[in-house]
Amino acid sequence: MNPPLPSRRRCLAWAVAAAAAGHLPTAAARSAAPFPSRPIQLIVPWPAGGATDLTLRVLCEEVQPLLGQPVVVINKPGAGGTQVAPLLKLAEPDGHTIGQVPVTVYRHALMNPVPWDPVADLSPIVQVSGVTFGVLVPTASPLRNWSDLIAWALARPGELIVGSTGIGTTAHLAMEDLLMRHGIRYVHVPYRGTADQMLAVAGAQVMAGVNSTGFVPWLEQGKVRLLATFDAARNPRWPDVPTLRELGYELAVHSSPWGLAAPRGTPAEVVQRLHDSFARAMTGERHLRELARYDQTLEYLNTRDYRQALIETVERERRLLARMNLLARPASAPSGS
Repeated sequence: MNPPLPSRRRCLAWAVAAAAAGHLPTAAARSAAPFPSRPIQLIVPWPAGGATDLTLRVLCEEVQPLLGQPVVVINKPGAGGTQVAPLLKLAEPDGHTIGQVPVTVYRHALMNPVPWDPVADLSPIVQVSGVTFGVLVPTASPLRNWSDLIAWALARPGELIVGSTGIGTTAHLAMEDLLMRHGIRYVHVPYRGTADQMLAVAGAQVMAGVNSTGFVPWLEQGKVRLLATFDAARNPRWPDVPTLRELGYELAVHSSPWGLAAPRGTPAEVVQRLHDSFARAMTGERHLRELARYDQTLEYLNTRDYRQALIETVERERRLLARMNLLARPASAPSGS
C-alpha cells in the first residue's frame, strides 16, 4: 500500500537532509573529487611503433608517478592523424581523456568540411616537440640528390611515385608545394603511418617518400637514403645532407610541432594539473633521450603560449592552402532558397 502524500514528503525531506549532511553524494561533492581519480587515456592518432607513439609511451611512463594514475596510450591511426579531434570532442571534459594533437588536425579542418573545429573544440594543454622532415629514396635508387629527382620527374610527367603519411599531412603538403613550383605531375600514395610508409620506400614500392624522423631506423640500417631535409639549418647528425631552404626554397621549412589537448570545457585547474605534470616529465632525462633517438627536440610551450601559437599556425596554414587552392569551399546553398 502506497504511503500517504505527507509521508512521501517526509521521505524527500529526509533525503535532502541526508545529502546536506554528507550522507548522499551530491553533484558538488562529485565535482570536488581529486583529479585524476582513475587512469587517463591518451589518444595517439598514429599506429603503434612509430616515432611519436614510442616517445609518448616513454612520456606516459614518466608522468605516471606525478599524476598518481597510469596514462594509457590508445592508438587511433588513419585520416592523416586527425582521428583524435572528433574523439576528443565526444569525450567527457574531465581530463581523463586527452590526445596528442598534430598540426594536421588544424590543417584538415581548413581543407575539409568536418563537424568539429579544433580551435573551438579542443583545449590546449602543452606543446611538447617538433620533428625533422626529410625526402627519402630507396638505397638502390639512381636518384642521388634532389636535383636528380626533379630532373627525372620533369622528363617523365606523371611517372614519379611519392609516398606520404596521409593526405593533408605536413609530409604531403610540403612535397606537393615543392613539386607544384616546378609544374611536376606525380602519383601520391598516402599511408596510414610511418612504419607502413617507410617499408614501402625501403622496398621500392614508391620512388620517394617524405617523412618525419621516424625514418631514422631505416636510414641507420642502410635501407633508405636521405636527399634533403625541411629544417631551417643542416641537421648535425647528417651534416652532408642539404636543407631544401639552402637549395633555393626559402619557405620550405617545416617542423610540425605538436602537443597535448583535452576536450573543450575541461576545468582550468585540471588543465593546469596536466600541464604541470607533463611539463615536468618531458624534461626528464629518459624522455629527452627518447626524443633524441628520433632527432626530435623539446619545443615546450605552456598552455597560454601554445594556444596562441596554434591560432597563428591556423592563419599561416590558411594562407598556404589558399595558394595551393586546397581550402574547403563553403557548402552550396539549397536550390530555391
